[in-house]
Amino acid sequence: MGGPEPEDGRHSTPDDDPRPNLWPRFLFSLALFGLMVGMMIGRLTEPELVQLQRIEVRQDGLVLWFDHEPEVRAEELEGAYALVLGADGRAARGRLNLGAAPVSWRVQRATEGVLLRFVATRPLRGEWHGGAEGGHWRLQVSLHVE
Repeated sequence: MGGPEPEDGRHSTPDDDPRPNLWPRFLFSLALFGLMVGMMIGRLTEPELVQLQRIEVRQDGLVLWFDHEPEVRAEELEGAYALVLGADGRAARGRLNLGAAPVSWRVQRATEGVLLRFVATRPLRGEWHGGAEGGHWRLQVSLHVE
């Protein structure tokens, strides 16, 4: 509703600004720049993945050689013995004999790293010991048949 006064444009809504609004673009570019810098810093500070270099078969188990110390977690599952190693390596398999009992072993990749499993006809118990030797990390796995 209009008043008795003539409209001179002083109290009306201002016209739209013809210039583009750059504030959202600026915030988006700041966020994108922060994401890229964060990814570069994360890549630089990411630890090297431990590499499984070789496997040696012994009388009572295996000896695994790594370039650094891996994270090791042992599991005993229904008579089988398994080690989850925080490392990267190629798949391998083989057999060894514990007395008269044949034991099959297998190395395969898993989501946590490398999975080393031992399976025999009798339940297995295992122990592992690791240590630095000659600039490498040596992990010795010893098995016992129950």
